Amino acid sequence: MKLIIALIQPEKLTDVKAALFAADVHKMTVSNAIGCGQQKGFTETYRGVIQEVNLLKKTRLEIAVNDKF
Repeated sequence: MKLIIALIQPEKLTDVKAALFAADVHKMTVSNAIGCGQQKGFTETYRGVIQEVNLLKKTRLEIAVNDKF
């Protein structure tokens, strides 16, 4: 048995689920996460103050599959 943990962009969840269902993978755990990576965040103005946002929203997928998969 293998445990696959993937962090994806939230808007890609529907596409990833469709691809997993097509590959006959139906059991998964989905949760919200925040983190930083290659994007390195962005800056935004909130009420006239420039703020740097380092942690971005992600979706965490945990999928358990057989060794033969």
